[in-house]
Amino acid sequence: MKFIGIIPARYASTRFPGKPLAVLGGQYVIERVYRQVASVLDNVYVATDDKRIYDAVEAFGGRAVMTSPNHKSGTDRIEEAMKKISGDYDVVVNVQGDEPFIHRSQIETICHCFDDVETQIATLGKPFCGDMAAISNPNSPKIVVSNNGYAMYFSRSVIPFVRGKEREEWPLAYPFMKHIGLYAYRRNVLAEITSLPQSSLEIAESLEQLRWLQNGYRIKVGLTNIETVGIDTPEDLKRAEQLFGGEAE
Repeated sequence: MKFIGIIPARYASTRFPGKPLAVLGGQYVIERVYRQVASVLDNVYVATDDKRIYDAVEAFGGRAVMTSPNHKSGTDRIEEAMKKISGDYDVVVNVQGDEPFIHRSQIETICHCFDDVETQIATLGKPFCGDMAAISNPNSPKIVVSNNGYAMYFSRSVIPFVRGKEREEWPLAYPFMKHIGLYAYRRNVLAEITSLPQSSLEIAESLEQLRWLQNGYRIKVGLTNIETVGIDTPEDLKRAEQLFGGEAE
């Protein structure tokens, strides 16, 4: 099975413009993501809509593809990039361009999800280790998983509801699972899902993966115990820089 990693990266982020080119520990954020993915996968590209990002990737020895600035999601950007990249690939791995601490074991886990021939799409889940405040955070989507490891639903709400227990007791009564936003798709499935219109569940929860579930696609959930550290704001960058013992630029 042949895998390819695509890292969507755009310059015009609302909360942190230019964050792929922010410096973290002496390297661009996008370079750190690229090198983490390239430590596992032989074929890796950054899909971007900005020449500054494209040039930076080429300068550090990476590979990049220019894509349209009009895409509504990273998934759409990846599909355009795949149409421009030569070669036949079985599975496309989507790593967010603002995840410089993505761990190689997480990439390996999502790839192994495709050992199951029934897997069409794969993602990761992590058991919640915090209290109900962490579980209740709508910015940390939750997953309910079937007995054979497939996603049944994703929600910003706390799912499931634990009946007969006080709310603070819920974490002890049920193993709540946090969604980690790393994805992989069989190549033909990626082409199919990017042609689908938005679904009612997706619009309601603002979670793209619900479009796929609502249209009947099966999403395998690999398990990880590693917490990722995303860079969404300049404040996130400053916190992340502390891991390197320096100051954010």
